[in-house]
Amino acid sequence: MKSEIADAIRLKHCPVALFWSKEKPHGAMQFQEGKWGCVMWLAIHAAKGKTAVADAKTFGCVGGGVGLGFGNQYKNFPGGEEGFCYFLSRGNEKRDGGSELAQKIKPFLRDEAYGNFLHGERYIKYPELVSKFIKNLPITEIPQLYVVFKPLSAIDLKKEKPQSIILFVNPDQLSALVVLANYGRESNENVIIPYAAGCQTIGIYPYREAQTSKPRAVVGLTDISARVYTRKQLGDANYMTFTVPLALFKEMEKNVADSFLQRHTWQSLLNKR
Repeated sequence: MKSEIADAIRLKHCPVALFWSKEKPHGAMQFQEGKWGCVMWLAIHAAKGKTAVADAKTFGCVGGGVGLGFGNQYKNFPGGEEGFCYFLSRGNEKRDGGSELAQKIKPFLRDEAYGNFLHGERYIKYPELVSKFIKNLPITEIPQLYVVFKPLSAIDLKKEKPQSIILFVNPDQLSALVVLANYGRESNENVIIPYAAGCQTIGIYPYREAQTSKPRAVVGLTDISARVYTRKQLGDANYMTFTVPLALFKEMEKNVADSFLQRHTWQSLLNKR
C-alpha cells in the first residue's frame, strides 16, 4: 500500500502497519521468550523495512504486554499489580516485603531496572494514583495470537487488515498530521495525547479509537523511558509517533490532494529542512 501522506510530508522512515494475525510471519524479528525488550524496537524495525512480531510470551516487558493487547500483564509484575504501582511511583524499598523481593529478583534484572524497582521511576506521584491509571487504561485482549508490525508498502489490504498505521515524525511533520487529521472533520479534537507508555500509544489506545465511528489519531513517544530506548535506533532525538486507525488513515490519504500540503506555507517548511 502506497502512502500519499508519506510522500507529502517527506517521511524518512516507512509507515508501519500494525495488525493482528493467527499466524507468525516467516522470518519476522521477535524477542526471545522471557527476555526484556522495548516494544518500540519492533515498530522501528518495521519502519526500517522489515517485519517484526510479538505474542503473549514475547512482548518484552509487562507494559509492552498491556500495550499490545495481551491483557493486564501488570498482575505478573514482581510483587503483582501492587508492586508495579510502587515501581511506577515511589519504589518498593519501603513497601512491606519490597526490599526482600528486590534481593530475590536482582540476579534477573538489569542494574537500571533494579534501581527503579527499589526507588521508583517516579512517573506518577503515589501508588494509589498508579492504580487509578491502570483502571483508566483501555486494557484489552486481542482475538488473535500475534501482533505484527510490517512496512505499509508491503501490506496487501485484500489479505491483511491493519488496526492502525504508525508514523515516526519530527515536529513539523507532526504539526502537518494534526492539521490533516482535522481537515475534513466537523470537530477540531481529532488527535489525542494520552499519558501512557510508548507501546500503549501505538497499541491499545489506537485499538480503542478504531472501534469508534469517528476514530482519532494518537500522538505518542511522550514516554521518557521509551525515548531513551529508541534514540539510538531512530538516529535522532526529535521523533514522536503519530498512530492512525485505518479508517482515519484512509480519510487522511484522500485529503492530501488540494490540501494545505500543496500550498506554499507547508512547502516552505519542507524546503528549510
